[in-house]
Amino acid sequence: MKNGTGHFNLTARVLHWLMAVLILTMLFVGVTMVASLHWRPGLIDLHRPLGIAILLLAVVRLVNRLRHRPPPLPADLPGWQVAAAHASHWLLYGLMLAMPLVGWAMLSAGGYPVQMWKGFALPHILPHSPALYAALRSAHSLLAYVLFATVVLHLCAALFHAWVRRDGVFSAMARGPDRV
Repeated sequence: MKNGTGHFNLTARVLHWLMAVLILTMLFVGVTMVASLHWRPGLIDLHRPLGIAILLLAVVRLVNRLRHRPPPLPADLPGWQVAAAHASHWLLYGLMLAMPLVGWAMLSAGGYPVQMWKGFALPHILPHSPALYAALRSAHSLLAYVLFATVVLHLCAALFHAWVRRDGVFSAMARGPDRV
């Protein structure tokens, strides 16, 4: 559980950047699905397996996070920023798990298959219920807005550490330890 390197381990860094790309892609896919009837069918076919991939990677990432302590934040960081950093990271983990699960549950309640690829669909995790489908659809949309806002704040904080404070917080995730 010890981390004296000042950097996240390689698994954490690879998962972070891979999931950053997947989540940004998913947010744009979600917005375009809602805005375009023309692109909607193809984007839905992309959205479902991408969501499940994010769910699986989030589980792997959470296990890695629990097994490998992240590098410490700078000692001179104000307490409210330390609290905000910890809260936002756990919020991101929660959203990376909740969004796909709520989406899967929503489709199950709507009676829709979660088609991963041709010939393979995930099992339903909830019984068919139009009322539950509507509630979960609203929840999925709300969570998407919360995820978008959290990602923007996370990006702003990362850039603040990289460009203003220059305190090593950004480089701890951007690259591994320097080779001697």
